[in-house]
Amino acid sequence: MRHLHISTDGITKLPNLPTKRIPELEINIAQCTKCDLAETRNLTVPGDGNYNADIMLIGEAPGSSEDKTGRPFAGRAGSLLDELLMTSGIERSDVYITNMVKCRPPSNRDPQLVEISACQPYLDLQISLVNPSVIVTLGRFSFAKFFPQITLRKSRGIVKDWRGIKILPVYHPAAALYNPNLKPKLIEDFQKITTIFAKKVNTDLSNIQTRPNIQLNLFE
Repeated sequence: MRHLHISTDGITKLPNLPTKRIPELEINIAQCTKCDLAETRNLTVPGDGNYNADIMLIGEAPGSSEDKTGRPFAGRAGSLLDELLMTSGIERSDVYITNMVKCRPPSNRDPQLVEISACQPYLDLQISLVNPSVIVTLGRFSFAKFFPQITLRKSRGIVKDWRGIKILPVYHPAAALYNPNLKPKLIEDFQKITTIFAKKVNTDLSNIQTRPNIQLNLFE
């Protein structure tokens, strides 16, 4: 991340663990036949980016460009996502990006529940391995994974807590391609990411510093 330099001594993730295990997971995803999307896909689209990222972005499903390249957000929505990250002072290479569903639904339709359920173990493991401080949900399907009872329209841009991770729900970049009036809202929400991360780190550091200093007497 370009404009964010925050020390996280004492709370950093274990080095190299995701680097070793995520490629193995990606191989498993490439061989997956859990749902009918395996019959129509060209390439699986497991995820892309920094395996030790503090910020994780979760979209909905690959489109035609992603199906050809195997890389999430490779088409027009991806170009807008890159722009949103850049205007927020964030390098795409510093975040980890994936989708709820790892294969393209035919005709770019919405992912179905059976497809989301088939991919859920993969996504859960990705979240566990990357262990981000902040997750940005792109669109209603990824937001519903964490807060199924709340609508995105009422919650976009409002930070929520989920198992110690900050969740920032935003509109999917593709929505702004169809409705340009949504782009200013996306820019506004994306510019909150670095602030959310900085507050999360400062809170974690404060919690560490205020813990009671417990010394064990090995000879008792």
